[in-house]
Amino acid sequence: AVRADFALRKQPGRVEYLRGRLQRDGAEPTVTLAGAQGSGVLRSMSEADCFVVLPEACTAVQPGDTVCVQPFHGLV
Repeated sequence: AVRADFALRKQPGRVEYLRGRLQRDGAEPTVTLAGAQGSGVLRSMSEADCFVVLPEACTAVQPGDTVCVQPFHGLV
């Protein structure tokens, strides 16, 4: 789990996987979104180094909230 460095609202009822970038600006890592999240936007996928996984029940994320991330490192 990592601290979010972004704000987001979403509809409950499904898991969402957002493209993110892990950052370490101190002792604790944070994650920010990697640009536009639309399904046709490949640039944010090329800039991402993780997925931010938001569970079904989640309706909003505020800066400082803890979110789950799935780093890409080691998956390939």
